[in-house]
Amino acid sequence: MSWLAMALFTLWCGLLVYFDVTRLKLPNVLTLSGAALVCGFGFADGRGTVVVIGGVLLAAIYLLVHLAAPTAMGAGDVKLALSLGGVAALGGPDVWLWAAILAPLGTATAGVVLLARNRRVGRTVVPHGPFMCGATLLALVVS
Repeated sequence: MSWLAMALFTLWCGLLVYFDVTRLKLPNVLTLSGAALVCGFGFADGRGTVVVIGGVLLAAIYLLVHLAAPTAMGAGDVKLALSLGGVAALGGPDVWLWAAILAPLGTATAGVVLLARNRRVGRTVVPHGPFMCGATLLALVVS
């Protein structure tokens, strides 16, 4: 991925993190336009199939979690997974796997820390989007 594409991706992730942390929402205008741009980038680069498979696979996993426990993961996270799964897939299967594993681990760790600090079960909300973005960025940079 070029430095310009990486810079734009990082900026987009920053906007998503801002909205998810401050409003506990991932706006459709960012998640869905991101998915379209990632697909366009992948097809322009000749790797559109990789982007689609990576995005759909991660979104399918997130959708199953969302359907099983709607309060644990929002629909915005599912839509965000389309983009992030596609971007991670461009980095290769190892990047995709690390991004997919690190995001829930980060969210779970933050939840445990907040629960231990607040000592209130059931009232702690941890937005998952920042960990999804962070895990994908980390996996791309480390690879």
